[in-house]
Amino acid sequence: MGRKVILYIAMSLDGYIAKKDDNFDFLKIVDRPNEDFGYGEFLETIDTVIWGRRTFDIVLAMGNGILHQNKAVFVISKSRTGTEGHAVYKDNPLELINDLRKQEGKDIYCDGGSELVDFLFKHQLVNRVIVSVIPHLLGDGIRLFKNGRPEQYLSYKRSISYPSGLVQLWYDVNETS
Repeated sequence: MGRKVILYIAMSLDGYIAKKDDNFDFLKIVDRPNEDFGYGEFLETIDTVIWGRRTFDIVLAMGNGILHQNKAVFVISKSRTGTEGHAVYKDNPLELINDLRKQEGKDIYCDGGSELVDFLFKHQLVNRVIVSVIPHLLGDGIRLFKNGRPEQYLSYKRSISYPSGLVQLWYDVNETS
């Protein structure tokens, strides 16, 4: 297999990526000076980023512009077309990923949100899962994994714990699930 689709995302210990109002301030609980939890190293392995539209809008609202200027950025949206900066709107993630896998390049990074993650797992498009578990019980919100997707078997690759309490879990998704 060539390019892998990698879900690299953070969630609360009880499985939420955000509150119901899309607020994910709880992620700041683990912020430490000069600690990126391997994110910089991970970014060296990818050249393409795929976001869901709501996640993209949240990132834009933070006021730092479109991240990943040196990467191809695609935003999955049923309501928008064209481009915004260097980000390209696409409405069909299955077609997009199949096209990207035919091209030479590094791996493909998916950073949410939950609708996109659900689609990717339902279509068995994810090859690796890297989840950073935040030591916090959010209680309610937007779940990372929705019900109703096919069962998929994972192979443990590694786990890394950090002094902040964040634990990062790495799994490969078995192709013959």
